[in-house]
Amino acid sequence: MSRLIGQYTGTTRGALVLVFGAIHGNETAGPQALKEVFRMLKREPHVNPGFKFKGRLVGFTGNLQAYRAGQRFLQHDLNRMWTDENIQRVQRADPATLVAEEREIAEIYRAIQAEVDAYQPEAMILLDLHTTSAGGGIFCIPTDQFTSLRLAKSLQVPVILGLLEGIEGAFLQYATRTHFIANDAPLTTIGVAFESGQHEDPLSVSRAISAVISCLRAGGCIHPDDVDNRHERMLRQYSAHLPKVTNLKYVHSIKPGDEFKMRPGYINFQRIQKQEHLADDITGPIYAPMNGLILMPLYQAKGSDGFFIVEAQDTAPVQTY
Repeated sequence: MSRLIGQYTGTTRGALVLVFGAIHGNETAGPQALKEVFRMLKREPHVNPGFKFKGRLVGFTGNLQAYRAGQRFLQHDLNRMWTDENIQRVQRADPATLVAEEREIAEIYRAIQAEVDAYQPEAMILLDLHTTSAGGGIFCIPTDQFTSLRLAKSLQVPVILGLLEGIEGAFLQYATRTHFIANDAPLTTIGVAFESGQHEDPLSVSRAISAVISCLRAGGCIHPDDVDNRHERMLRQYSAHLPKVTNLKYVHSIKPGDEFKMRPGYINFQRIQKQEHLADDITGPIYAPMNGLILMPLYQAKGSDGFFIVEAQDTAPVQTY
């Protein structure tokens, strides 16, 4: 199994679009969706003689070792390790001394820079595909860049503001902060994360396909009428009754040994009330600290965040439990 899922290069230069699936190894919808997208692109010129692709699309599997094992991660959460200090340490270290996710970091960094070196783009778009352990709505997470917010809104799904600020070491946050070089200058990178649904829901694959196609449209890689334009409609229809923009209000962080257990039945964007009994750990019941909408309630063994609380159109600062 190779980290590289596929590559498609147009006859006209444009943005370099990198799409990652399975940064968490148990989130398999992303790699499945990417395989289908490359199949669709390969077929498109045969069914649509006027089809033109601008730029280059590359698809990667993120945590390859954990993906093979069917686990979220093996030793450390790969989506909590991308800090400047950690990356520099990994790059200086003897590879033989690195644990599984540290080797993944080193290999992913090299893979990205190799694509940048080969294509030398003027701009790069990064789409990070995820799924959640809970059911319910789909959503998109931008960085703090205006261009990222604009890309996120173009995907026609709810946008969660401030979430990356509540997570330390997120891959997307690091990868979009001009750490890669093209044409002897820091490369402008626009990135968003996309949550396509519950891990085992077959529709999560379809929605991830929709996100990739919509991202290619937004990046000017394909014409709006090409490559089965029903996908954008699928995202819009599924999100019709969800809030368009919300802001992160609260993160319930989990420490090793907490024995956190979410109470059953919660789904993404479900409304909760202050003092509602949401979960339990070794200290006893965990109550909602405020009214809001619950996001990503944890229903899997591994994870460092028990749940998030968001509120529509609010700019209150993040609190960490």
